[in-house]
Parts: sequence; C-alpha cells; structure tokens
Amino acid sequence: MANAAPKDNILFSARSLEVALPDMAAKPLFGKAPMIRILNGIDLDISRGSVLGIVGGSGSGKSTLGRALLRLIEPTAGAIEFDGRDITHLSEDALRPTRRRMQMIFQDPMSSLNPRRRVGAIIADPLQMHGFDNVTGRVDDALDHVGLPRGFRSRYPHELSGGQRQRVGIARAIALKPEFILADEIVSGLDVSSQAQVLNVLANLVKELGLTLAFISHDLSVIRRLCDHVMVLQRGNIVEYGDADSVFDAPQAAYTRELLDAIPLPDPRQAGW
Repeated sequence: MANAAPKDNILFSARSLEVALPDMAAKPLFGKAPMIRILNGIDLDISRGSVLGIVGGSGSGKSTLGRALLRLIEPTAGAIEFDGRDITHLSEDALRPTRRRMQMIFQDPMSSLNPRRRVGAIIADPLQMHGFDNVTGRVDDALDHVGLPRGFRSRYPHELSGGQRQRVGIARAIALKPEFILADEIVSGLDVSSQAQVLNVLANLVKELGLTLAFISHDLSVIRRLCDHVMVLQRGNIVEYGDADSVFDAPQAAYTRELLDAIPLPDPRQAGW
C-alpha cells in the first residue's frame, strides 16, 4: 500500500474488504436475485486530519465502499477498523456510540433533508438523538461554520439554493463534532460557483475542526483541489492509490490516465479546436 502512515495515526482502515449485493436486474420471477460482487478485496488507510479522494466512473464501487466503511452496507468479507477498534460485525447497539464520531454528507440534499422540517430542526435532530445539551447553541455554531446566517434556522429546504442546501447537510454532519466525515458526490449537482463555495467550506472545516474526510467523486478536477491522497477504483478494484501530486503528475494506471484525459480544458483552443 502506498504511503503507509504510522499505525497510531490511522483513523479508518479496511483490509481485504469485499461487498456483494443482490443483482436485481437478473432476479428471476421466483426466487432470490443472484449476488454480484461490487468490491474486491479493498485495502486502505485514512490518516487523522487527512482528505482521501475516492474516484472512479459509474459502477466502480466508490459509493458502495463509502457506505461499507460506515457500516451502512454489511461487508461480505474483510475487516473495518475505526480508531483501532474492529467495527466489522458490531451490532447497531454496540455501534451507536461510534456513529456520532463518523458522519455522512449525501449527494442530493433535496432527498436527504426533510422538506417538512425547518433548517434548525434538521440540524438539531441528530443532536437531540444523541442526547446533547445546548442544542440551539450547537445549531448556531454549525451554521456559522458553513457560512450560513443564523436566521436560516427558520427556513425550509425548498427556500434555499442548491449550494445552501448542501451546506445545511454539512452543518448537520458537523453539529455532532465527528472525527470522520464521508462526502458522497456532494458537489456533482451544483453549478461551478456553488461547487467552489462548498469545497472551500470543507477545506476550512478540515483545518478548523481537525476533521478526517473521505471525498467521493467522479470528477478528478474536484479531487485535486481538495484531497491529500487519491484512490482510483475500477470495477471494484483499486487501480491506483497514492498522494495526490503523484497520482495527477505521474499516473501509473491506464484507467487513471483516461480519467485525467476526460477533465474538461478551461480553454477549448488547448484541445486544438
């Protein structure tokens, strides 16, 4: 594995991680759907305070990997450790204290934010669930961190722009003061200006709060802006894994080079048009 970090500096790790899920497209009229392997023996380490970019095309397994790390999907084989503790087969009750320490920001805020709840209540819900005190103060603090006015507490998601909704999702995640956040394609539906704002918020939070972040994207230009290390997935396999500069400046895998070649050029004349 590239760039192995000291073991006591590792927050998240996986060894020989495999995930197989039912292939509903091949399900017979009667009986169970056959299983299809999504991840094939993934090994990774995520150092404390670092940002790992997980990149790949559609069907590469990147979102499945993120959900497996957070135990939202049960692994078929392998082991997952968080802060030195094996969480691979913990029950939900045993996992509950760890859940607060690792949070997720979802791709589509319109589907992940309850449209009938005001922003303040959306951010407060996980705080109340985990028994925090001074909930209002923590909600305000979370809004401050993502650059939203405190008056947004009384607004509904549909009253916000796409970038603002995504920042509410980030505020909900950081309100619990987690150590690890998984961000799954969170800027893919935003315009360029909103993407830049959200990426700036995340970069600042990593520095200010000492967060460890795994950032899933199909867009290498976004990954380069934010991430310290990059993992490239293709059909459930790691084809490249290293520090960001090495991966971008001297890619070793043909698939990585294909992804880099697909990054749009800022000036069409550079492409010989």
